[in-house]
Amino acid sequence: MGKSSFTRIVTIIVFLFAGLLIGIMVVAAFEGRGLQYITLTAFLILAFLFVICLRMYLAKKQKDSGEMGDEKKGSEVGFVVDTFHELVAKLKEKEKELEQLTLHAEEKAVSMEAYNENILQSVPSGVISVDNSMMIKSMNQAAGHILGISAHEIIGRNFTDIFDKPLTSLLKENKTVSRAEYPYVTHDQRHIWLGITTSELKNSSGDTIGLLSVFTDLTDIKALQYQLDLKQRMSQLGEMSAGIAHELRNSMSVITGYAKLLGKKVETSGRAEVDSIQAEIKNMDMIISELLAFAKPSDLNKTPVDLRELTDMVMKSVVGDNHAVKMSLKAEGPFHIEADALLLRQALSNIMKNAVDAMSGEGSLHVRLSGKQDKVELKIRDTGCGIPESIGHKIFLPFFTTKETGTGFGLALVQKIIVSHGGSIEVFSDEGEGATFLITLPST
Repeated sequence: MGKSSFTRIVTIIVFLFAGLLIGIMVVAAFEGRGLQYITLTAFLILAFLFVICLRMYLAKKQKDSGEMGDEKKGSEVGFVVDTFHELVAKLKEKEKELEQLTLHAEEKAVSMEAYNENILQSVPSGVISVDNSMMIKSMNQAAGHILGISAHEIIGRNFTDIFDKPLTSLLKENKTVSRAEYPYVTHDQRHIWLGITTSELKNSSGDTIGLLSVFTDLTDIKALQYQLDLKQRMSQLGEMSAGIAHELRNSMSVITGYAKLLGKKVETSGRAEVDSIQAEIKNMDMIISELLAFAKPSDLNKTPVDLRELTDMVMKSVVGDNHAVKMSLKAEGPFHIEADALLLRQALSNIMKNAVDAMSGEGSLHVRLSGKQDKVELKIRDTGCGIPESIGHKIFLPFFTTKETGTGFGLALVQKIIVSHGGSIEVFSDEGEGATFLITLPST
């Protein structure tokens, strides 16, 4: 009920009571009972005033209560809104913390991945990993350097399409080996020795996810081992040869003396036989001299040598005016080494003479000089008859020769000279297609 309606009702009631009071007083005056009516009327008026006051009080209380309720309601809504904003602010703060933690974890993962990659790339041994389908997943720099291929060229390609035996055989057969040694021909056609270890590649759950191959280049170690074994064998052979040559020469001196005496006593008809004996004695003496030269320790008189200049001089000296043999010398630049020029010239001269003899007429003699790290490689290739595979491993042995007049010390002495310089010599040949001698010497 509105305030104006309540006021109008109260006014009407007041006028009614006033009229009733006046009527009662008039009646009381005529009947003589005025005091009772007046008392009753006063009681009614007081009751009415009490009801009116109570109604006004309750209305005021209700109004105050309503205002307080609105204030309370507004306060509660404000509290909820404030709490909501506070929660949102805290959620945003937690979101930022979570983003920072995520970013930190990602940075840590990237850093750890980069650290592991740095470790892999810094390992001096070659490392290649493949998955179960033989697809190449990773390869470090050492592996690329050893095998002569770049990692970006092979990542994602099948292992068997890139590499040859024995690497492919080991991985195809899922064969695990430890420190096995195998010969291998690289992509840049180098003949090397590999020390290989293979193992299964597993994840954190222990499942096999591929294969891992770790290998090292044993070529230098093999060469040093070969040189050491060769020097030891040559030393033993030299001691034995020196003793044999000494005993033979003593006997040859006696035979030579008797042959000369016999030559003075025989008639003209027997002179030819004596001359033949003396000729054979000279041949035997030459063999003994070469045997002694081979047995003699190599005392090197090392001096700075330009290998390109020395090679060119030897090649021109050997070929000379033989226009049927074409010469070519390719060199990336001057190559300076510490060597005994006289002995090295003798070694190169023996190889080139054999090459010219093997061509038996027209042919070509190609020489190439190149640098490989701290070494110099000298390749001498001819277009002669080549060396049969059955005797390829014997050509450096003393007394072994395929020539009718040879003594078998030429290439044996060449090998001795090269090895004494800290180098190595190999031969690659197919019968009827010429031969290639590869000499490796340490550079300065």
